[in-house]
Amino acid sequence: MARDLKYTRNIGIAAHIDAGKTTTTERILFYSGVNHKLGETHEGSATTDWMAQEQERGITITSAAVTVNWNYRGNKYHMNIIDTPGHVDFTVEVNRSLRVLDGLVFLFSAVDGVEPQSETNWRLANNYNVPRLGFVNKMDRAGADFLKVVKQVKDMLGSNAIPLQIPIGSEDAFKGVVDLINWRGIVWNTEDKGMTFTEVPIPDDLVEEATEWREKLLEAVADYDESLMEKFFDAPDTITEREVLDALRKATLDGKIVPMVCGSSFKNKGVQTMLDYVMELLPSPLDVEAISGTNPKNGEAIERKPDVKEPFSALAFKIATDPFVGRLCFIRVYSGNLEAGSYVYNARSENKERISRIFQMHANKQNPIENVGAGDIAAVVGFKDIKTGDTLCDEKNPIVLESMDFPDPVIGLAIEPKTQADVDKLGIALGKLAEEDPTFKVHTDEDSGQTIIQGMGELHLDILMDRLKREFKVEVNQGAPQVAYKESITAETQHRETYKKQTGGRGKFADIQIIISPNDEGKVGLEFVNEITGGAIPREFIPSVQKGFENSLSNGVLAGYPVTGMKVRLIDGSFHAVDSDALSFELAARNAFREALPKCRPVLMEPIMKIEVLTPEENMGDVMGDLNRRRGQLQGMDTRAGAQVIKALVPLSEMFGYVTQLRTITSGRATSTMEFDHYEPAPKGVQEEVIAKVKGAKANA
Repeated sequence: MARDLKYTRNIGIAAHIDAGKTTTTERILFYSGVNHKLGETHEGSATTDWMAQEQERGITITSAAVTVNWNYRGNKYHMNIIDTPGHVDFTVEVNRSLRVLDGLVFLFSAVDGVEPQSETNWRLANNYNVPRLGFVNKMDRAGADFLKVVKQVKDMLGSNAIPLQIPIGSEDAFKGVVDLINWRGIVWNTEDKGMTFTEVPIPDDLVEEATEWREKLLEAVADYDESLMEKFFDAPDTITEREVLDALRKATLDGKIVPMVCGSSFKNKGVQTMLDYVMELLPSPLDVEAISGTNPKNGEAIERKPDVKEPFSALAFKIATDPFVGRLCFIRVYSGNLEAGSYVYNARSENKERISRIFQMHANKQNPIENVGAGDIAAVVGFKDIKTGDTLCDEKNPIVLESMDFPDPVIGLAIEPKTQADVDKLGIALGKLAEEDPTFKVHTDEDSGQTIIQGMGELHLDILMDRLKREFKVEVNQGAPQVAYKESITAETQHRETYKKQTGGRGKFADIQIIISPNDEGKVGLEFVNEITGGAIPREFIPSVQKGFENSLSNGVLAGYPVTGMKVRLIDGSFHAVDSDALSFELAARNAFREALPKCRPVLMEPIMKIEVLTPEENMGDVMGDLNRRRGQLQGMDTRAGAQVIKALVPLSEMFGYVTQLRTITSGRATSTMEFDHYEPAPKGVQEEVIAKVKGAKANA
């Protein structure tokens, strides 16, 4: 029997590292009856942190999907939850989860408030227009301040954060909340792990503050309901709970309001209330009226409604390897219905794929199901070739859904197998890891023959090396981390390239005249403009010229690093009726790239990282001095939870081993977070040093 989609919720849980996402997910599993025992992150027993590396480090690395049912106001809700990582190196997991989710529970620590990764994830949620609900966790901790966090969400994230509750007591004395919608106090009962609560009168010392916040709440939602607006001005006491919730839901779905609630997941307080609000305020698949895509046959825009009667369409958002069932593909179904044992059409590969079995996921455990319908999330097995971002659809009604964009890796590592026997195993293992993670890239250095793996940060590569050893039983030697530099050009040049080869019989001939210049503002990659008139070069050879330049971009003239982009205008040329062919023009373009680029004043581009250091005041001078030595540019300072926050931009090449150094100069009291910000030209001295090192390595190879 098909479920009523009105009672389905696809939500994610996102936050900065250590805000309590996984603990919150564990409480949801416990309260919904899926788990009968509370799992704890710090004990390594959390359901969604099932990888050995996650349990050891107490962090989330992969986004885990769980399915639960929740009873709310007499209705049984079906909920797919994705617990995403907080660490910046694994932003890809958040990115791909947000692409397929309808709503998001955004966690903040009541002590630390809005942290760097909160800002990154918030921006990603803005990109996908995901409605969100704020949950301020850790209210039992010293220094917790709910309203301060609400203000930060408003000011730092530029959102209209509106509290639906204010806390009764704080820190150790946190025991309940004032419900601003129902105008009552509730206190959680600790005997049954917060399963139930007792209604209490609003404490006298909170009445004035609660009245002020209730007025702000009513004022914010009154815009969404005219009758509510009239009541708000004429008779605010007659406004009902239902009216407020209906208007609040509309405002939340529009992204105009972010409702804020608070609690302490570890102490079992406030999670059920937050879940009730998820059912009440966050969207069901029906609230997203239709997903738009393109028809691969003619490029026309088409839509699919969230209905099982529509043709099947789904997006593959994650590939995972399971030791028991093999390769799993997580899909979000947007329309239609998929049955186990049936075929789907992959719009990218233009092939049919057989889906042998369908599973409802519970972290790393699978429950087999017969079919999956519109609005649901499931995992499928049996396919041959599905990649992250592929659209799966009905062959008679093809559609291509918008895929996902992933950032380029910024750090690399040379690796080699310890024994000859591991060579093949390493290739297979790296292939599987690259398939799972679109931000992990593998290539072979043409000059040295070394295998280079690239990722988003030191922790990212560290975890991947660990997985090679444990999951795939491959022992490798690794070199020192290397920065993923790029090259760029800063000037324009005109160049003529003639390619001739005569070897008896038919020869090779191509002649092109080009103008190479930096890209137009905001564009990356190759901009190719064909300005040939009068048939100086036959039309069928033009794509070969473009291909020659495109293939050359991966290997710059300074030190062999990829070129970020350039504009090539093909203005003239000539051909030979017999000797000219497509390959000749491609080779002419490659030679032109090599000859002309040194005249375009090429520069080396280095990745610049945004770093935020939280340090006690007495260590501030040392921390700032150290950042200056690392070519850091100070961006600002702030105070958070009694400590100083230093924000700076620092080149990645200067940041290796920074965490250890920071611990040394602050006696282990400071913490730091770092994420990629942008590329910028490297100073002359650094550029010369890098080029000399690359040339030296080539000479020794």
